[in-house]
Amino acid sequence: METARRAPQGSAGPEALLGELEARVQDVVKASSWWERHGVDCAILGLSLLSLPPGFLCLRSGNVLVFILGIAILGVCHYTLTVKGSHLATHGALTESKRWSRIWAHFFVEVCTAFPTEDAKYGHVKMHHGYTNVLGLGDSSTWKLPYLNRYVYMFLAPLLIPVITPLVAVERLRKAKLGVALRTLGLISLGLYSHYWLLLNVSGFQSSGSALACMLSTRSLLAHPYLHINIFQHIGLPMFSWDKKPRRIHMMSLGVLNLPRLPVLDWAFGHSIVSCHVEHHLFPNLSDHMCLKVKPVVSRFLQEKQLPYNEDTYLARFQLFLSHYEEFMVQTPPITELVGLP
Repeated sequence: METARRAPQGSAGPEALLGELEARVQDVVKASSWWERHGVDCAILGLSLLSLPPGFLCLRSGNVLVFILGIAILGVCHYTLTVKGSHLATHGALTESKRWSRIWAHFFVEVCTAFPTEDAKYGHVKMHHGYTNVLGLGDSSTWKLPYLNRYVYMFLAPLLIPVITPLVAVERLRKAKLGVALRTLGLISLGLYSHYWLLLNVSGFQSSGSALACMLSTRSLLAHPYLHINIFQHIGLPMFSWDKKPRRIHMMSLGVLNLPRLPVLDWAFGHSIVSCHVEHHLFPNLSDHMCLKVKPVVSRFLQEKQLPYNEDTYLARFQLFLSHYEEFMVQTPPITELVGLP
C-alpha cells in the first residue's frame, strides 16, 4: 500500500481546519468587487465570442499566414468557450443568478461543447468533486484507455476528442427523458451545424470535406494539453477507497495538483483548471480570477498547517506519465493508507 505521511496539525481537527480556511477565503471574496468575482472571466468569454467573426473571415484569405491565424483564433476561442465557459457555467461561477447559470450552462456545454449539461454536472460536479480520487467514483477513470499504448494515448488519442464527444453525448441521451433528450440534441445540433454553416458561407469553403476538416482542426487545436492536464492533476497522486476516504481538506490537499501558469492555457482553460486546481477543488464555486486571487491565501494556509500543496511543471508530469504509463493508466492504483490522519 502507498502510505501518506502524517501532516502535523496541532490541536485542530479537519473540520476546524477547513472552517478556518473558508473564513480566510471568504474575507477575500467579500472584499472583492463584482468585476473580480465574475467580470474578468465574463469579459474573456465575451472577447472570445467577438473574436469569432475575424477568425472566420481570416479563413477566406489566400495568404497562408492569415489562414493559419484564422485557425489559431478559432481554435483558442473554441477551447475558451468549451473548456473555460463550460467549466465555470457547470459550477455556477459565472453569475450569482441561478436562472442565468442554467442558461449559460446550456449554451456553453450543449451548444459550444456538444455534451449534455446534466451529464456534465453529474460526472464533474457531483462525482469528481464530491469524491476526488476515490476509486470507482471520482478518480478520473473516464480519461483512462488502458488498451492504448502510451504513445498513441499521449500523442494521437487527443485528436479524436472532437469526434468522440458528440458520439458519447448521443449515447448518454439514450438514457435521458424524452424532453431533455430532444432539447439537448437540438442545442448540440445547432452548435455543430452553425460552425459548419459559417465555414461554408462566411469562410468560403467550397466542399463539405474541407469544411469538416477545418472544424476538426480548430476543435483539436488544444486537445493535447486538454487531455494531458486532465490526467496530470489527479492520476498518480494518492487514491482512496470509499470506506476509508479522508476528510475534505485532506482529500483535496493530497489528491490535487497545480501546474504553473501558462498564458495560452490560462486564457483558454482558466486558472481553476491549470494553476489554481487545488484552490478550485477546495472552493469550486469561485471563478477563475477569484481562484487566482485566493491562491496565496490557500497555499500559505496549507503550508502553515503542514498539509500537502502539490505543484509540478507540465514537462515534469509529461515525462512522469511516459515513464510510468502502465502504473498510472493501465494497472489499478494502490489505495493510500492515511497514517495518523483522523
